[in-house]
Amino acid sequence: MNLFIDALFFRANYNTTVVCLGAIMLGAAAGALGTFILLRQRSLASDAVGHATLPGLTAAFIIMALLTGDGRWMPGLMLGAAGSAALGLWCMHLLVSRTRLQQDAAIAAVLSTFFGLGVVMLTVVQSLGTGRPAGLNAYLLGTAAGMLRHEAQLIAVLSLATGIIIYMVRRPLTLLCFDSQHASIAGIPVHLLDLAISGLLLALVVTSLKIVGLILSVALCIIPAAAARFWTNRVTTMVLVSAAFGATGSHIGAALSSTAHSLPTGAVITLSLFMLFLISMLAAPSGGLIATALRHRHYQQQVHLRQGLLALEKQKHICSPETLRLLRKAGWVHANGLTTAAGALAARGARRDENLWALYRRLYPDQAAHLQQPHMQPLHTYLPATQFREFEQHYRQAGAEQNPVGSMPHVTTTA
Repeated sequence: MNLFIDALFFRANYNTTVVCLGAIMLGAAAGALGTFILLRQRSLASDAVGHATLPGLTAAFIIMALLTGDGRWMPGLMLGAAGSAALGLWCMHLLVSRTRLQQDAAIAAVLSTFFGLGVVMLTVVQSLGTGRPAGLNAYLLGTAAGMLRHEAQLIAVLSLATGIIIYMVRRPLTLLCFDSQHASIAGIPVHLLDLAISGLLLALVVTSLKIVGLILSVALCIIPAAAARFWTNRVTTMVLVSAAFGATGSHIGAALSSTAHSLPTGAVITLSLFMLFLISMLAAPSGGLIATALRHRHYQQQVHLRQGLLALEKQKHICSPETLRLLRKAGWVHANGLTTAAGALAARGARRDENLWALYRRLYPDQAAHLQQPHMQPLHTYLPATQFREFEQHYRQAGAEQNPVGSMPHVTTTA
């Protein structure tokens, strides 16, 4: 535990610090890009790209092993993985654009074919007897513990370049994700932007091979963005939150994996990111499950109170125990079933609000249709003060208030 805490606060050895810094930068860049991949509904494309890197990785190793006797040169491995992933992306786009296959079927075909080919080639690599093949299968799940300084520097440069490009094209990317047809009409090169997203995704997946591996590279892009989606509805804020989640989860996972050498880095980082996703899904104030449940409960109570007040005004029976409980709690009904003075006043106000809403829906049906949860709040809470005063004057002139409440009604309860 002490080693893990030291790694979190960069107090561990030099190699662990290098690994954590590399993971942080890669996680932040992947989280930022993952926002646009998620909004563009291309989540599974990152999985296909990750699996498509294996044939190129093993082919590059074989070529370098036969030519130089050492196939572990990381830039060469990354170039081979990038070429194979680019071929996989091209095949995927070709299947979607030139055949009747949908995107999910094309992704499945490319993913399974390229990964199967890569596994066969990986078996061939193990039988070569040259090029130092030991540990090459660690690229499947990631192994950051053995990261060298120049490898971390390469990851940092690629991550920084990715972040800069995302910042430069963030506005057209946002428009593309939400309305590609409008973006095309506005003169934005939609095809080039899609290629840019694919290129950035390709660069990040290849860069993340050393840390999370090709199998779990999808987690680094998608999970932070999915977690950030619970916290905000603004794209800019979502990008920042997703980058923060990606950096935090990658840092925690890399620190834990570096201090416990038997744990695969990619799997630990994925679990760390999932914990952030789980916390966001439960506790996010805007879209979390707890907040949603509380809002739903509040809405139910508002419905009970409004229907109860309307029943009081019309002197009708109230059969719902929950409605009666809420009315008593609000001080609008006595324990013996009699309406209080405050209850009578509130019932009169509820009837007036109901009449105002009915008139508003009749005069302005389009505006009323776009309001959220109408009838639960008075109309004046939705309209500007000046507009509401004008509408109220029109309401009086229309003679809508023709049934004033007489004597205080009595509530009859049923068991």
